[in-house]
Amino acid sequence: MPEQTALYAEHILARRDALPLKPAPVVLEGRFVRLIPLDLDRDVETLFRVSNGSAITLGKRAVPEYDADALIWRWMFAGPFGSAGELREHLQAQVNAANGLPYTVFDLASGSAVGVANYINNAPKDLKIELGSIWYGAIAQRTNANLEATYLLLRQAFDLGYLRLEWKCDARNERSRRSALRMGFQFEGIQDAHMIVKNQRRDTSWYRILADEWPGVKQHLEVLLQF
Repeated sequence: MPEQTALYAEHILARRDALPLKPAPVVLEGRFVRLIPLDLDRDVETLFRVSNGSAITLGKRAVPEYDADALIWRWMFAGPFGSAGELREHLQAQVNAANGLPYTVFDLASGSAVGVANYINNAPKDLKIELGSIWYGAIAQRTNANLEATYLLLRQAFDLGYLRLEWKCDARNERSRRSALRMGFQFEGIQDAHMIVKNQRRDTSWYRILADEWPGVKQHLEVLLQF
């Protein structure tokens, strides 16, 4: 491990001025999903349809009516939503974020939007950024959607020169915690009483991947994705 007092090389420090506060809106393409910067007019109706608990069929996959709170929204900052308009209002804040960028995740097999993943809390001066406000409709859960979307977002960020990628979740969110570890994030601890969400105390689990850890994590993810 490098000494904490070691100075970064000049070419690394130069990245801080090259990276914008709001991440550039590029399209990220994989084998299973395509990530396109969220367009509310294009995406909201479909995103509501795949996340409101109604039975849905996409291609060869189908799910019956389900509990949207239990499967999607319980540990998120908002939701479930009673209408596409309510979901749009929630997503508008992510679109407007000065230091974040929401992506709509499209399933390539069906062409349908199936979820949302964000770059949030971008801090180019510290060469760190967070993946957060991530959710998928029940139709996309237990598929490669989250795994590949996360891989694409990580690869893009480290290719741009970030040194640290963060992932946080409610400490009670066991699915998210297992997912972070499965994908190669390192657990850093729990911040107690970190915030109040839906009128409840939230203890937050912190995870990270550092730039020097990325080659090994990248290989691990590519094995999981059978690249």
